[in-house]
Parts: sequence; structure tokens; C-alpha cells
Amino acid sequence: MYILKKSLGQHFLKDENICRKIVQTLQQNSFTQLLEVGPGGGALTKHLLGLRDVDFKAVELDEEKVEYLIKTYPKLKGKIIHQSFLEIEKPFNGKFTVVGNFPYNISSQILFRVLEWKDDVQSVVGMFQKEVAKRLAAKEGNKTYGVLSVLIQAFFKVEYLFEVHEQCFTPPPKVKSAVIRLLPVKSKLRMLDEISFTRLVKAAFNQRRKTLRNAVRDLFDEETLKEDIFNKRAEQLSVEQFGELSFKMSRDTL
Repeated sequence: MYILKKSLGQHFLKDENICRKIVQTLQQNSFTQLLEVGPGGGALTKHLLGLRDVDFKAVELDEEKVEYLIKTYPKLKGKIIHQSFLEIEKPFNGKFTVVGNFPYNISSQILFRVLEWKDDVQSVVGMFQKEVAKRLAAKEGNKTYGVLSVLIQAFFKVEYLFEVHEQCFTPPPKVKSAVIRLLPVKSKLRMLDEISFTRLVKAAFNQRRKTLRNAVRDLFDEETLKEDIFNKRAEQLSVEQFGELSFKMSRDTL
């Protein structure tokens, strides 16, 4: 057997119905290369190994879990990347799909890593802490709408699929959980460039209680700052409005 490690945010899925539901969701979009993040005790892994014509890899940091997985599922030999997901090289050449019961303590960082690989990521089906899942799917005007919402929605369509009860895990987490799916947006968001767009979004939400005029003052010239849109606060702007606003950023700040 294996020991659960709180330091790694380990809450392993044990409910077979939820595992099957995640795999069914995954199969609604075709793929030939699949990466599982944090297989842990292998509850989901054993279903994924059965998928036909799929090049499967799993990334797991915990050495004890790696040994347990290979011993329990011999087919995994040579398919496990024994590293932190946040430090690995891109796992495949070409397009691939990502799935996982993501460690809650690094779920935001996992998403930023997915953004780095967005040109090759076909879809993501993942278990998140419910409040993170809600934040990802939130639209403007919602108090949970923030940096992560905008940056992910700029490149992916977010689908909030279903919630998962605490008792479906070992040990039960103290927070609610939910599964979401990310699919690349069909038409690219209009923006000046990714670096400017990201900088604008982060600056706007860094002081979210202030009007945009005060929060992003350093990124625009005085004349532009007189426009009405700067009377709004960050959470009132749609993803598209942030994209359009990036074109007005002062050249001196780029």
C-alpha cells in the first residue's frame, strides 16, 4: 500500500462512478496522446490505460506512488514521468489532451502551465477545488471573476460539468470539488499581444477595488485614461474588452 501525503495535497479519488464519468467526458473529444497529472493511487489511471490507440503518459512527483503504480499496473512501466508537473518538458510532440484529479495546492500553477502549452493542448478535463472551478468559469460582474478567469477564457472555453462529494475521496477533503473541461476557443481573441494582455489583466485585478483609471494608470497615456471605460472596475470588463483595451496601451510602457 501507500501513504497519503498532506504536503503534496493528496486526496485520492475512490468513487468508480466518478472515475467512469470523467473518462466518458474525456472521450467526447478525440485524441491520440494523453497526459494524466497526479495519478496517485491509480483510480483514474486504470480506466485510462484501457483506452485504445492512445499514447498514454502520467506525471507523478511522489516516488512511493510511482513504485506502487508500476507494481499494481505493470503496463505503466516506461509511461510515468517521475517529476513535478510544473517542471516537466512538454510531454508530447504535437497535440495532446490533459486529464487529472489535480493537486489542489498547485491547481492555479497547473493552469498557467497549460497556458504555456495552449497551442498543443486539445482539451483539459480536470478535478478542481469547487471555488477554483467556479472562478475559472465566472463571467464579468461576478465577484469570483479574476485574473485566472480572464487569462484562461482568452484561450479556452470553460465548461463547469459536475460537482463531486467529499466522500468520493480518501481522505475526504475539507473543500467541495468540481470537474471542468477546457476546450480551445474557436476564434482567437483580438489582443495586442499575449505579454501586454497578461500584464494589463494582472494590473487591473491587482487593485480590483479601484477603478481601472487608478489600477492601470502606468500602462496608458493621460489622454486615453479620460475614456469612459476607465471609470469601471476590472471585474466589470469582459475578456473581449480586455483584449480591445490592450491595443490602447501606451507604447512607452511596452
